[in-house]
Amino acid sequence: MRKLVGLMHVTTSVALLGAVASFLVLALVGISSLNPEIQKACYLAMNILAEFVVLPLAILSLVIGILSSLGTPWGLVRFYWVIAKLIWTTITVIVLLLQMNAISQLATIANTRNLTPDDLGLQMRMIIHAGGGLLVLIAIMVLSIWKPKGQIDQTHDE
Repeated sequence: MRKLVGLMHVTTSVALLGAVASFLVLALVGISSLNPEIQKACYLAMNILAEFVVLPLAILSLVIGILSSLGTPWGLVRFYWVIAKLIWTTITVIVLLLQMNAISQLATIANTRNLTPDDLGLQMRMIIHAGGGLLVLIAIMVLSIWKPKGQIDQTHDE
């Protein structure tokens, strides 16, 4: 059961990384294209991707990661790097939840009219948050592979 939960955690986490990277590519194409139809397609696709792929994977990754940690020698709060992963993943999910309205808003704008320079701030917000999210997810992956030493409770051996 522990290996199955671990496999589910790795799968959701890697899929999340790919989904966020895809979101970032769509945001970059959307902001750089001069073609309103391409912009519309990008922002509508970003909305669908965020709602039906990124958000569910982020929540699943967090929940399954917590369950997975309970069945490993590292535990949930024994090591600093596990706590860091938990905190970063939780913050990532919270930021994503806070961004969902802006993502939907940009898709609605793109679907109803051509984007204008007034929409640039909202477009840039997508790039900044997706890029930042991608960096955080990569940092979490590095911690997962590296597993630096440093227990909270120094009385146990690694």
